[in-house]
Amino acid sequence: MKLKDKKVLVTGSDGFIGSHLVEALQKEGADVRAFCFYNSFGSRGWLDTIASEKISKIDFFMGDVRDPNGVRETMKDIDVVFHLAALIAVPFSYHSPDSYVDTNIKGTLNILQAAKALGTKKILITSTSEVYGTSLYVPIDEKHPKQPQSPYSATKIAADCLAESFYRSFNLPVTIVRPFNTYGPRQSARAIIPTIITQALSGKKEIKLGSLYPTRDLLYVKDTVSGFIEIAKCDHLEGQHINIATGSEIQVKKLAEMIIKMTGSKSKIAYDPKRVRPDKSEVERLLGSRKKITKLTGWAPEYTMERGIKETIDWFSDPENLKLYKADIYNV
Repeated sequence: MKLKDKKVLVTGSDGFIGSHLVEALQKEGADVRAFCFYNSFGSRGWLDTIASEKISKIDFFMGDVRDPNGVRETMKDIDVVFHLAALIAVPFSYHSPDSYVDTNIKGTLNILQAAKALGTKKILITSTSEVYGTSLYVPIDEKHPKQPQSPYSATKIAADCLAESFYRSFNLPVTIVRPFNTYGPRQSARAIIPTIITQALSGKKEIKLGSLYPTRDLLYVKDTVSGFIEIAKCDHLEGQHINIATGSEIQVKKLAEMIIKMTGSKSKIAYDPKRVRPDKSEVERLLGSRKKITKLTGWAPEYTMERGIKETIDWFSDPENLKLYKADIYNV
């Protein structure tokens, strides 16, 4: 499916990946509707920071993915849905799991029900590499068992299963897209790379981190969104799960050392026990397989880790961006 002139909806468009996806879809020539979380401040999240000429071409809809009526209304006349809206922080899911059930499971159900009623042509449901848990084998392909090691990952597994059930039960044209650890400009401070960068750039004597030895498959955000777009263009992925991954991994400690060197920081790495996940909940190793996406769509990452980290550091180095982050607190 060509996306040019298609009516496309992005839920979670006000967030990190969603805002980058909106910009990329505009470059594809799509007619974008941005579903943003309603708030009394009229804030459209990161989309408020993009160029005015891009903003003027976006059809904004303020709502809540937990509300089936609003979801159904925003999905009218839409050809393709990119469903990214979710609660994603693992630590917050430990003490507020109900909100994750409501947003991640019920919210996804609302998207699926509306798509079924409206005859939506294509629906991309965003999953996460966290559903795999600690790898049982590497590289992790789409057949790897699901392991709910946090309430967050449990709700994403449930949402994935709901989406697959709607494909099998109602022939709904759903594809489950599973990005690995995405990073880049605009990412929230709860994630590992902004946590390290903001502390390094703020001149902290110590960069406080939790577990130092887990590994992650790190994916620059522009590669993530290009993966979404290539999956959407492909007409042979209905009912399937598909990874977006680099096929490489790095240990948290080595990642921190790389960023300290690239920022010129004098900070030392310090262990902070309050940032550590419970033993059975920590995902010790994530290394994804991109074999399927490359074979079926031709997608491959364009950014090396060094290039992606540099662009991310450059963005955070802008004082106007850095001031939006609180490097002196633990962002759950």
